[in-house]
Amino acid sequence: MGSFCKVARVGLFLVALAALLYLPRASAQVLADVSTPVPQAKEKEANADDGWHFAITPYIWFAGMHGTVGALGHEASVHANFGDIASYLNIGAMGTFEARYNRVVLPVDFIWMKLSDEKGLPIEEEADSIKTTVRETILTPKIGYRIADGKKAKVDMLIGFRYWHLSNDLTAIAGGNQVGNGISKSANFADAVAGGRIILALSPKAFVAIGGDAGGGSARSDWQAGGFLGYKISRKWDLLAGYRYLSINYRPNGATQFIYNVNMPGLILGATYTIK
Repeated sequence: MGSFCKVARVGLFLVALAALLYLPRASAQVLADVSTPVPQAKEKEANADDGWHFAITPYIWFAGMHGTVGALGHEASVHANFGDIASYLNIGAMGTFEARYNRVVLPVDFIWMKLSDEKGLPIEEEADSIKTTVRETILTPKIGYRIADGKKAKVDMLIGFRYWHLSNDLTAIAGGNQVGNGISKSANFADAVAGGRIILALSPKAFVAIGGDAGGGSARSDWQAGGFLGYKISRKWDLLAGYRYLSINYRPNGATQFIYNVNMPGLILGATYTIK
């Protein structure tokens, strides 16, 4: 019985000693857990921005055209301003689709439009004027990386190519009458381009974006710059208004005899729908 009491005392002493050694650590861990905030909101926000995102932006570009176009050895100086564009309804189909996976961005821009100038100035031609009609199909796919992804500012670096399908129709006018059957020529080419864009938040709903690219390959020069102001009207929709300037100088050497050296500035109105 005495030995049993000794063993019981030793056991109780060990339990008490273990409790004294363990409780401070357990208390410290509990206090640490309580004092350390759980970043659930940040985790949810980060998770919402991860993965795939898609957006589509239909827009209207009221583009003028200034420069020189030519076909088969004939050239004309073309000047169509915003008023001319509105009068002749020279507006095409335009839109941008963008996919993004985490920080990798994949924008694709598409433009089709018809521009005309009924009072083109002939260059070394025996005519009063030249009626010029230009049709453009422009496709610009790019891939890029978002090097800055803050709440106030986002910066994307982009690289891709711009594909052009162009056609020039030239009709000489003398004394108010058409001279001959006119001249028509088309060309297809692509240029490598590189650039970037910056998106700055002005408020929780308003933002501004500026960007551009430049390159060449088939053309002697191929560049654009622009910017727009955006306003978020809902979780899915943004309204956009801005300005775009696109310049191309395509004057190849050889037998094609196709000239397209023009600048196209104009206002842009559009809206972005966020699919996901």
